[in-house]
Amino acid sequence: MTGDAVSGLGLAPSLGQLLALRFDPLMWLLILGLAAAYFAPFFRSRRTSTTWPVWRAVLFGLGLVCLLLATQSRAVTVTQASMALYMGRLMVLAELVPPLLVLGLPLHLKLSQSSWPGRALGFILDPWVALALWSAIIIFWNVPAGFNASIVTNTAGALLPALYLIGGMLVWTVVLRPLPGIQGRSMGNRGWFGLLSSLPMMAVAAVWLYSPSVLYSPYVGALCLWNLTPLQNQAISGWIMALAGLPTMSLAFVQLFAWLIELADSGTQPPSAT
Repeated sequence: MTGDAVSGLGLAPSLGQLLALRFDPLMWLLILGLAAAYFAPFFRSRRTSTTWPVWRAVLFGLGLVCLLLATQSRAVTVTQASMALYMGRLMVLAELVPPLLVLGLPLHLKLSQSSWPGRALGFILDPWVALALWSAIIIFWNVPAGFNASIVTNTAGALLPALYLIGGMLVWTVVLRPLPGIQGRSMGNRGWFGLLSSLPMMAVAAVWLYSPSVLYSPYVGALCLWNLTPLQNQAISGWIMALAGLPTMSLAFVQLFAWLIELADSGTQPPSAT
């Protein structure tokens, strides 16, 4: 973070100051393009049928608003003054924006396994592939060497948030299964996937919570917002990551219990009459 960013916001910025919008032309163009690509067909479909529920459009719109605030607010400029605030932004991109966007997808969106987009998405959305990619993002970019490099080389400002967003989209698309034509996984497989995918985040969060020292050199001796110490910042980041991972883990347990109930019911059904 630059000194100008500190002097502009102060050491105790308000929520309004942090959420004040900035302008990155490429990101604004991307978000507005996504909004146009979604809402133009949505409004056209509402004139002829109601097969595209309004609540899905509302969720998709909320997802875009959260994406805008996480990437185009002034909070982006204080990365080196608050690890907790930075981690909060990353968790919004990984654990809030993806489920809103995925749940907002229309039900009539179908892909065939025989088409090249269907084959490509079918490979990427394979639970083992998605788990490997997500684990690589979480583990590599949160070990001290990777995180320090991202801060020093400024990739923390753009590359890391993009990776968290992509990884979160993969995880939530596997868990919520919006494309059944190319996602043939059972409830049990999705539950196990959700449980396993939440473990890397929980492991990193535990390290941050219980570490007796600051793990990342850019934050050692840093002047932190709200008069927090770097170690307090790191511990709060651990809580943020742990709490952000709870929805995925909770949904995984629900899916696993539903799968177990399904297995139990299938074993107790009376034989059909002949």
